[in-house]
Amino acid sequence: MPVSVDLRRKPASVKIHVSSGAGVDIAWADGHASHFDFVYLRDHCPCAKKESLGDSSAAFRSSPALPMFKPKPRAQSAQAVGQYAIQISFSDGHSTGIYSYDLLRSICPCASCSSPTQ
Repeated sequence: MPVSVDLRRKPASVKIHVSSGAGVDIAWADGHASHFDFVYLRDHCPCAKKESLGDSSAAFRSSPALPMFKPKPRAQSAQAVGQYAIQISFSDGHSTGIYSYDLLRSICPCASCSSPTQ
């Protein structure tokens, strides 16, 4: 018996712009398009361990030379994980999160997806 595929969660094309830093663009099979900035993806990482620069070292927390400064993470590389996800390695050393296409569609930051009536 064939399994029906939810076109809302199936990408038609995925473009990951690591070298330009522009982020990830996904055209979904149902015609919707999503754009994800790398900072947004890093902030919404699905990994179990959530760390920040301030949490990683006591020297950073108490350093007067770096008050309130946290560099924006940049993508250093990205790769497909089978047919269901992508994995991104960030400049802050974080690379353990796997972004499934189901997750990416559910966190789409566009106005129509993030409206409360959705």
